[in-house]
Amino acid sequence: MGQSLKEIAQALHYTDKKVQLIYAFNGVGKTRLSREFKECVSPKSHDSEGEESKIKVLYYNAFTEDLFYWDNDLYADSTRKLKIQPNSFTDWILKEQGQERNIVTNFQHYTNDKLSPRFNEEYTTKDTKGNDIIVKAYSEITFSVESGNEGKIENIKISKGEESCLIWCVFYSLLEQVIEVLNVAEEADRETDQFNELKYVFIDDPVSSLDENHLIELAVDIAELIRKSESEVKFVITTHNPLFYNVLYNEFNNADQETKDKTKKSLKKRLEKLDDGTYILHDSNDSPFSYHLFLLSELEKAIQSGNIKKYHYNFLRQILEKTSTFLGYKKWRELLTLLPDDAHEAYYNRIINLCSHGKHSGEETSIIDDNDKRVLSYLVREIKNIYHFKNE
Repeated sequence: MGQSLKEIAQALHYTDKKVQLIYAFNGVGKTRLSREFKECVSPKSHDSEGEESKIKVLYYNAFTEDLFYWDNDLYADSTRKLKIQPNSFTDWILKEQGQERNIVTNFQHYTNDKLSPRFNEEYTTKDTKGNDIIVKAYSEITFSVESGNEGKIENIKISKGEESCLIWCVFYSLLEQVIEVLNVAEEADRETDQFNELKYVFIDDPVSSLDENHLIELAVDIAELIRKSESEVKFVITTHNPLFYNVLYNEFNNADQETKDKTKKSLKKRLEKLDDGTYILHDSNDSPFSYHLFLLSELEKAIQSGNIKKYHYNFLRQILEKTSTFLGYKKWRELLTLLPDDAHEAYYNRIINLCSHGKHSGEETSIIDDNDKRVLSYLVREIKNIYHFKNE
């Protein structure tokens, strides 16, 4: 029976495990789940002004990224800045803790060491009426890049992926400091008391735009940081990225085998949205999580129900890519040469390319005609038979 996201958030809240790792496709509702979880742990209606500094949950999700926005200098087209909305988190980590250098180092490690962010110092400027405006320190970020013989190019606009990575590095530096603070057992000895009531950290899909090597590093770094946490703070991590999930799964699974304290062990789950709009949270105890097999099961469900959409070809292409890599083929289309009617290989290759061109199910129209549905059903059946996928 399905549940609402609020009910699932409540179940996560009352679980006594140190880490809960959840896999879900994009669009299922991970960000909304993080908001429901925050409301469950720290309802707004229960917060008085005197308690605002007592943080019960830290979360990284799309709302965290909304603290940062671009001023593209449309008038002069010269000074592009990433601005920071006023908030206590970045003020504490940048102004009080002086973590600017650490943030920059992490950002360059995960992106490009030639790309340099620079946080502003306080300065005075003029508004459109000529009045003085004081711009506070650490409220703007500008970027430059070293460009060979051309020297340094200033005031560039970075990509969305690079921007996401920078914001994650700010949050990660905050999280490092928070864990260090809370690892001091005596509250009176801590450098700040604003995290004394922290109960949960919710991390939703950090920086999935990284290349595979850096994504693996990121997952290992997060797992290592969580293992350093000696307080009672618990962690919920959601992701749509199978590689990120796999690495975290293995990292936490290894740690689980080393501890006898059941509350320190982790839970691995998969969040699924049902046709009636409710949700179900499955146990996911396969190690590692077999993403391509899960995609295959989703394809078979769609074929059986007749509810085949264009994005299901994207699932098929990902299965072919994973299978071809495993079997040592240079290109996934080589797998099509063993089909009984290999004369149609070029046609099958073209239709898979056309229908899987969009990266997400929401791009373009999701509707395909009956012939394309028949082709998908045929390809799934034959590929399963030829390459001996196990029937569940």
